[in-house]
Amino acid sequence: MCEETRSLPSRRGLLRSAGLAAGALGATGLLGAAPAAASPRPASSAEGHRTKVVLVGTSGGPIWWEGGTGRAGVCSAVVVGDALYLVDLGSAALHNLRPAGLLGPGEGMNDLRHLRAVFLTHLHSDHVADYPTLLLHGTSGGGLGLPGRPVHVHGPGDRGALPTVFPAGRPVPDPVNPANPAPGTVAMTRSLVAAFATDFNDRLFDTNSPDVTTRVRAHDIALPDGAAPGGAVPRLRAPIDVYEDDRVRVTATLVDHGQMFPSFGFRFDTDDGSVVFSGDTTASPNLVDLAGGCDVLVHEVIDRAWVEESIAGLPVPEETKEGYVNHMIGAHTTSDQVGKVARDAGARRLVLNHFVPGGLPDGRWRRAGRGFDGALTVGRDLMEIGVGRRRR
Repeated sequence: MCEETRSLPSRRGLLRSAGLAAGALGATGLLGAAPAAASPRPASSAEGHRTKVVLVGTSGGPIWWEGGTGRAGVCSAVVVGDALYLVDLGSAALHNLRPAGLLGPGEGMNDLRHLRAVFLTHLHSDHVADYPTLLLHGTSGGGLGLPGRPVHVHGPGDRGALPTVFPAGRPVPDPVNPANPAPGTVAMTRSLVAAFATDFNDRLFDTNSPDVTTRVRAHDIALPDGAAPGGAVPRLRAPIDVYEDDRVRVTATLVDHGQMFPSFGFRFDTDDGSVVFSGDTTASPNLVDLAGGCDVLVHEVIDRAWVEESIAGLPVPEETKEGYVNHMIGAHTTSDQVGKVARDAGARRLVLNHFVPGGLPDGRWRRAGRGFDGALTVGRDLMEIGVGRRRR
């Protein structure tokens, strides 16, 4: 079920095999299932596109934001014909798969037989909270992958070290799970399966649900030489090969998310165009390199004024408040930085995602377009963005 990724097969041509005539996602759903009418869906710019991005959830942070933002935890989908790929699995995001039209047509089931791979940018809780849900409800709900074609889950490996204590000077706490305090994607998956073995075995024996260990295969993304926690993120000479099939080629780069190492950005290349996901990061030269000339750049964004206002009220000394602000801003990209990132990358469209805080009005986020000449989209849950040219 779990294995470490060290190399990929030789590169194959994209979209050259059978199934190229599969229709794009649309109002009727990926495999014909009608989206639930209960969830309002933004107007789609993806009609007629075979490759598209679907913003399943757009909120950042492990916070249930006030004010009814309508944003689930961060999760994005890339759809190429009838093949589905997910990036991150934030809290409650998988509830949006049905209204997004991303489940198959099975009535009364969670049909994810068309899901080919999942990519985790990093292992913070707001990016993996729904991973147990995918394992549990995907298998028991009717289908996760296919026999002989498991869902491949790619993400960070064991970083091999604990973060340093912040702020400096406070006592060093005892780590959680000291025998393995920084498990990667492979070890996390193995532990989740063990933790929920009662449910998996009950459904396997009692209802003939698929064996999760045959339907999910986890991989730790191998790091380039010289990349290690505790220092500056190295500038990569080339992207990291992660995954390839007949629809997509996925590569990654290291991005700078403070002490959360490793953290990745991902690029999807298809015959229709390219999509890049920043993951959580401050403005990153590696991300600019990865996103060079892409059709769509889906990038996180944080509001600096909100960070400063939120921390100002904390009952701590002023120098500590300043440290907290620098700590937050140093691990994320602010709304006055992200436009320059997209411009430097030569992206055609910038899609804002992973909003912190989740409840600001769209007009405030549109300021992020300053300095960027391409198209700007303020992301919303269930929004679709077409990639490349429309097809008749």
